[in-house]
Amino acid sequence: MISAQVTIHTPHGLHLRPAGELAEEALKYRCRVSLAHGDKEISAKSLLGILSLCIRQDTEITVVCDGMDEQEALEGMVQFIEHL
Repeated sequence: MISAQVTIHTPHGLHLRPAGELAEEALKYRCRVSLAHGDKEISAKSLLGILSLCIRQDTEITVVCDGMDEQEALEGMVQFIEHL
């Protein structure tokens, strides 16, 4: 299991469009991909889960990957989030 901290820079945080794009990106990987914020951790493959975190602009979240392609997934997810 590996993880990384990343900051959300989208002007309105993770609203429906970027949350959907993020879930779609997470679905590309076979490993478990999670997002953590505060005391809550959800599957990054779940649009409703992402929306439930209520992530606003300039909020730091943790991306957690666990499984066969975890390194590739973590790098891909962090890069994707940084360019949202």
